[in-house]
Amino acid sequence: MGCLERRYASPLGELLLAAGDGALVGLWFAGQARFRELPGLVLGRQAPGPADAAALDAACRWLDRYFAGREPGPLPPMRLGGSPFRKRVWEALLRIPRGQTRSYGQLAAELGSSARAVGGAVARNPISILVPCHRVLGAKGRLTGYAGGLDKKEQLLALEQGRK
Repeated sequence: MGCLERRYASPLGELLLAAGDGALVGLWFAGQARFRELPGLVLGRQAPGPADAAALDAACRWLDRYFAGREPGPLPPMRLGGSPFRKRVWEALLRIPRGQTRSYGQLAAELGSSARAVGGAVARNPISILVPCHRVLGAKGRLTGYAGGLDKKEQLLALEQGRK
């Protein structure tokens, strides 16, 4: 499947969004670790449809509100492609409220897994920011492991906690 791509100029740097089959399937900081890691998708070969463009429009509106420090509202249509375990981890990330954090250990306990396995799934989150992997911290609240860079993780958390 091909995807429709769009670039988004965020206050933290350029983002690349990808949509296919009417849903957002990827959102990355340009050049981040695991950039464009979407098994089964062929990025760059555009096969756009109106639903793909609408999904990207909705994601950009969500990001506009988010970066303005407002409640961004409902998530745009998203499709998270990955193993059942990774999907469980990403669904757990979606339950972390804005402005709050969890540790890898807390998520592991919630999911009946190891912190290392949870960390591996968090690191492969294909939809950054909307699926809030930046809200996961290491032991004792340490900032660890963010594919977009720890500086961006810190800035996202500050934005959500009203500390711009």
